[in-house]
Amino acid sequence: MQDLISVIIPTYNGEKYIKECIESIQVQNFSHEIIVIDDISTDRTADIACEMGARVIVNDVHKGQVAGKNTGIREAKGNYWLTIDQDDKLVEGALRKLYEELQDGTQIVMAKLKDFPQDESQVKFCHKEPFRGILTGSTLFRKEIFDVIGDFREDIITGDVIDLTNRLVKAGLEIKKVDFVTCHRRIHDENYGRTNQKNEYKDYAKILRERIKKN
Repeated sequence: MQDLISVIIPTYNGEKYIKECIESIQVQNFSHEIIVIDDISTDRTADIACEMGARVIVNDVHKGQVAGKNTGIREAKGNYWLTIDQDDKLVEGALRKLYEELQDGTQIVMAKLKDFPQDESQVKFCHKEPFRGILTGSTLFRKEIFDVIGDFREDIITGDVIDLTNRLVKAGLEIKKVDFVTCHRRIHDENYGRTNQKNEYKDYAKILRERIKKN
């Protein structure tokens, strides 16, 4: 059986960018499926994804981005999976390079992202150099890993990297980190991280309190 990578895209009102995102996946030189989890968009996001041949699952109620990841994992047919934001683009050859890094028995591999501005006004918000620390677009998982550590926590809006790392440490697993870039991250006014910054601080504090309590 040929290995298959499931690429999961949680979406909400992403009609401006979803076409470019899907196109960047479709040109990958590795067997893949595209699963779009649409959180009841009020624009044409789901329609565009369907027209482009993606498998589209539309939520019955608004659930949020993290729940979209969990739905995608459960629905994935591939033995590997990666999630990407609706406004970002995979680098050519990214899926194969990530896959090859897992062939030494590693469970998770994390590459780097590179920011690009939507327009000149966004340049100041871009990282000057490629960076890591964000799961979407950069991280390939063996599907069975979540049978060990469980789903993403849906009570945490951001801070998923810290929570995931904590659970991996408990399970005796590590993230393999590599230096190449797999994703171009679009910077614009509606970036998820920027619009949810207050929740991000709350989530970090919540995770820290839980770790202190357990210790």
